[in-house]
Amino acid sequence: MLLLLCALPAAQGQVRASHLGSFDNSKFHWGIQVGYTQSKFDLHYSENDTLRQTIQGVTSYYSPGFHINAIGDMRLSDHLNLRFLPGVTLISRDVAYRWSSAYTSTHWKYDLNRTVESVYWETPLELKYRADRYLDFRPYLTAGASMGADFASMFKNKNNNDESIIRLNRIDLRYTAGVGFDFFLRYVKFAIEFKMAFGLVNLKVNDDDYYTQSTENLKSRTFMLSFTFES
Repeated sequence: MLLLLCALPAAQGQVRASHLGSFDNSKFHWGIQVGYTQSKFDLHYSENDTLRQTIQGVTSYYSPGFHINAIGDMRLSDHLNLRFLPGVTLISRDVAYRWSSAYTSTHWKYDLNRTVESVYWETPLELKYRADRYLDFRPYLTAGASMGADFASMFKNKNNNDESIIRLNRIDLRYTAGVGFDFFLRYVKFAIEFKMAFGLVNLKVNDDDYYTQSTENLKSRTFMLSFTFES
């Protein structure tokens, strides 16, 4: 469906633009991107039978966040651009635990939910494939990779069952795929973009507490709705 959307204007041929007619002919563009995120962990429940008798289920839910990035865009061809988008992403992920009745009847301190917050400095590098422009509209697809450093991971902190801390490794690697729509306005190019990012790194830092042991691995998964402005 997305490929057909990008191919449609090309099949019809380019139509004369009313705004910023030569914008995409420039070798370089600069801009800013801001947006809303929804993030969760892609996790696997522990295979440890003894621990399963205590924690009978673990689930991660999407939680909201925010991101802001600078944009450096280099034109490679009429339809292909290379984009570098360094920036900061603030994300939050909820983890819910289902405890056994035997454990809760003898323990007073336990969490049904824990929230894990991260502040990433990210360096995404993406390819942007653009369809032919139709009037002041141009759809596109993106694919790329991103490395992030989490300044809130607390991976060196000592954890225990009385603290609501899930420690994460500081470095995350993700691959991304998205679709967007460029709109050529009088003075700037505005875009709306939808993108998914899938973690490649197990972020889990092993601890001797139940909250950490209840999962085999923790990988990031993030949906991003972004608004970009380029000049």
